[in-house]
Parts: sequence; structure tokens; C-alpha cells
Amino acid sequence: MRKPLGLLTLLLFAPLARAGDAPPLPTLKIDASRTAAVGLSSGAYMAGQLQLAYPELFPNAAIVAGGPYGCAGGKLDVALGSCMKGTPAPDVAELVARAAKSAASGDIGALKDLAHARVYLLHGKDDALVAPAVAEAGARFYRQLRDATPALKDMQVHDDGQRAFAHNLPVAARGDDCDKSVAPYLGHCGFDAAGEIFAQMFGKPPRAAGRAQGDLRAFDQGALRPGGADAFLADTGYVYLPPDCLAGKPCGVLVAFHGCKQNADAVGKAFVEDAGFNRWADVYAVAVLYPQTRASFAPLNPQACWDWWGYSGTDYDSRHGVQLRWVVNAVRALGLPAGH
Repeated sequence: MRKPLGLLTLLLFAPLARAGDAPPLPTLKIDASRTAAVGLSSGAYMAGQLQLAYPELFPNAAIVAGGPYGCAGGKLDVALGSCMKGTPAPDVAELVARAAKSAASGDIGALKDLAHARVYLLHGKDDALVAPAVAEAGARFYRQLRDATPALKDMQVHDDGQRAFAHNLPVAARGDDCDKSVAPYLGHCGFDAAGEIFAQMFGKPPRAAGRAQGDLRAFDQGALRPGGADAFLADTGYVYLPPDCLAGKPCGVLVAFHGCKQNADAVGKAFVEDAGFNRWADVYAVAVLYPQTRASFAPLNPQACWDWWGYSGTDYDSRHGVQLRWVVNAVRALGLPAGH
């Protein structure tokens, strides 16, 4: 009779059993003119990093409860202080100058590729985790970048910071958690943030959203490691495919970055199913990519945050950053044309 596996054996081999179980990303007919990145909290910083590092791919970004690009400067203490509590306030002028220098050196993308960018900054007045002043610094960053760069005179910057909600992503339904920051960090505020994000990124909706009718699929994240390098992600990510995308029609793409402690290992499929993006994805014919981080103690990232302070390397917020390169691999695998 076969002996039962011991606990140590299960712990050692369970991750191996999961790795590679999910299929690869499907290939779609991606419309490169309709792309955007969105994120909450650490995911908001990540969305801004993707936009600045690869503006030729993702000129549009929706930043929910996040601050200005480059805020942490590779230092965790700055991330926890200036870039969350706002003490001291982020030096926006210095961050704009640093971004311009990085663009000139090629460490991030050419600023001219943000010429027609749409930037939507959403943050709650009651956010006690990322201070409203930090989010306002994020809005000033984009305005000052636009004002300092003649090619960006048509950049659209919409600062939406007067709504009453805590550190969460508001959803259309109402409940008792709008003023709280509790798992899964979806505040039932009666405000459909996902719908507003889609409208800000892709224009007025052609119709109202109903229930999501497409497919939510798991995919193998490990297969997309840039050069085989560890990007500190979970084995499995998710992608939502609207009916039009499944039918082979031209399809936009939205990369949705969860916040800290909002990854699937922590909250299950709450973010990827209930944030509201999928039903609007059907309306706009936009695939939604939901990459997933993993928690770790080496490097120190116990809350499974996206890297916005440098745990994955000093080049984390540049075109050389391993997580950003992973995202580019993912959208290329999804079908984003190589010419963009």
C-alpha cells in the first residue's frame, strides 16, 4: 500500500505541480491604437511606470490611488514616507526633470510618444494609506511634464480627487465598505470606477454594460520570463477575452495591475472577476490582461506588491526593468504588433 505523502514533500512539490499547468496566452488581433494600463495603489505606480517606460505601446494610463512616476527613487523608506504619507511632499519638479533626463538617455521611452496620451487620476478624499496629497502630486507631475514639453500640449490629464472613498477601487454596487480599506479592496461605493476608466481611456461608451459574456482564462506567466529572468510573479495570470475578441475582430488591450494584497493568492478571483472591467471590456471590445505578483521575503515583498521601489533591481521603473519587460512579452504574445 502506497504511503501518504508527508507534509514536507507536499510543500516541496506542490509548487512544481502548479507551475506550467495553465496554457499560454491566446493570440488575438490587437488594435495597437487602443491600449491602456490601469492600476490600484502599487498597481497604480506600475501603470505609470509602464506608460513612461513604453509610451509607444501604452500612452494611456489610469492611476487609482497612486503618486508620480519615479517617486521612490529606488528607496523603500522614501516609498513608505514621501510616496505614501506625503511627508515630505514629493518634489514634482525634480521628478519631471529626472523623467526628461531618463527619456533623453533612452532609459524610458521618448516623451513625444505621449503627445496624445490620456491620463486619468482617481483617488478618494478618505484614503488614509496613500495620502490625497500624494495623488495630487501625481496630477501635478503630468501637468508639469506637459507644460515643460512642447510636444505634449495635447496630453489630456483628468484629476478626479473629490469623491468620498477610502483606499480601494470603487465599484457600482453599494455596501458598507466604501470608507474602509479591507480585502478584496473593492469599495461598494455606488460609483462604477471601471466604467469611468474605460470612458477616460477609450471614449464615450457605445452602449451600456451588462453582465460579462466573454471568457476569463488562466495563463502560464512563467513562459513569458524575459530572457528566463525571474520577474517575481505568480505561476498563473488571467486574461479576459470579450466575445468580439474571441470572434477574431480587432481588439484593444487593457493591462490591469492589482494592488498590494489584492493578488489572486490573497483574494482569489475577486479582482479579476468583480472589479467591473470585464463587462465594460465587452462594450469596448478590449481584452483585459490581469498579471499576478507573488509574495516573497527574499526579496522583501510580503504583500505581493508590484515593484515601484526597487525590489526587483535598480532599473525597476525603466525599459530594463524585469517586470516591465515581462509585461511587454505578455502583450506581444497576446498579439500587439511588433511595429509598435
